[in-house]
Amino acid sequence: MQRFEEIYQRALERKGPALEAGLSAPGPADELREIPDHRFLARMTRSIFQAGFVWKVIEAKWDGFEAAFQGFNPHVWAHAPDEKLEALASDERIVRNYQKIKTVRPNASMILEAGRDRGGFGGFLADWPANDQIGLMDYLGKHGSRLGGMTAQYFLRFAGWDAYILSRDVVAALIAAGVVDRAPTSKAAKQAVQGAFNDWQEESGRPYPQISRVLAQSIDA
Repeated sequence: MQRFEEIYQRALERKGPALEAGLSAPGPADELREIPDHRFLARMTRSIFQAGFVWKVIEAKWDGFEAAFQGFNPHVWAHAPDEKLEALASDERIVRNYQKIKTVRPNASMILEAGRDRGGFGGFLADWPANDQIGLMDYLGKHGSRLGGMTAQYFLRFAGWDAYILSRDVVAALIAAGVVDRAPTSKAAKQAVQGAFNDWQEESGRPYPQISRVLAQSIDA
């Protein structure tokens, strides 16, 4: 497996000073504890609606989503009756995809349950070690609704957790580095990816979003 420094130098040769300028880092994990649960439910729902859809459309309608979902209070939506969810399927303020609309109820329940003894869902995320993203994604996939694969990764990244994104270019870089030979779908391949990111984080001291961004920038488009 290639060292991170080799990958970084290849990315630097391609992008020059713009490489560092394009790198961002999440805030301290404890900042997650200050985020109220309704913002996590909103971010989750937004990531779900963006999956397989034009993001700009969701962004343009997001004020309508906030109004239609009444601020995304998980205590409200965890117990929402079917009729309330079905009514949203004809609400023109949002994208009327009922399969995605109805994820708000189980995801609200998951947020409340996971954060019950941690002061909220932000505490749950803050307590989950950054070197086990695979485990966290597995939890979200099993206990939430439509939170698998890229949707979970984008949710974690935009929620402020220290997450990597397995974009097409990142996967290509992982293949080039000898970590995997194809997009990771098996448990063993996912663990290999996590192990590589952990090794690179220890080597570089960089947060995971920066590592995945450097990997993506190291690949010729």
